Amino acid sequence: MCPRKHSSGTVSITNDNFCSARIDVNREKRRGFPEVIYCPGKTIAQIKKIAKCILSYNDTLLLTRASEKIYKVVSQISSRAVFNSDANLVYIREKKKIDKKGLILVISAGTSDIPVAEEAAVTAELMDNFVERLYDVGVAGIHRLIENTALLKKAQVIVVVAGMEGALASVVSGMVKSPVIGVPTSVGYGASFNGLAPLLTMLNSCSPGVSVVNIDNGFGAGYMAGLINK
Repeated sequence: MCPRKHSSGTVSITNDNFCSARIDVNREKRRGFPEVIYCPGKTIAQIKKIAKCILSYNDTLLLTRASEKIYKVVSQISSRAVFNSDANLVYIREKKKIDKKGLILVISAGTSDIPVAEEAAVTAELMDNFVERLYDVGVAGIHRLIENTALLKKAQVIVVVAGMEGALASVVSGMVKSPVIGVPTSVGYGASFNGLAPLLTMLNSCSPGVSVVNIDNGFGAGYMAGLINK
């Protein structure tokens, strides 16, 4: 049972006489999507309590950087729980009609970038957006991207996920009129500095219309794309 909601729209979860979490149960009313659980750093007991509380007020639940162990715990709360092992996401959602008025296109430079790209794509889908994927079309074989020019131009928002040198975001932005959200990943050899090199490349893009989220932050990119598309 979730504790009673405060007038501020929060619910406090206590543990050993201190407040371990303050759940923002009114976030869906303000932002169009409920609070999301970031799993690393939380105990299984905390995740279970927070998940129960969010579901007491919302039909949708999303847990990021989740594991199969966490999925099994959430499955005890609801049989509707789904585990996407590619994106390391666990989610529960009430089936809603997908709005196909605007397409969000999620692009990955390489196959190794797909986990972050899937985090973005699934997040955008849970926000009831129409999402398509275009994977492994990095600059090392630029013809793979050019072959899909029609799809790029059809998109309302594009999320570009790339590691190594991260040049793909600038290339895509130079081909389209829609906003591009760059997601640098930690994929790469030593001089990529665990994603710092592609982050700097994307931040220094000379193509206008590129915004950039944090390294490996597929969730943040998918969420922003969803807000733009709405």
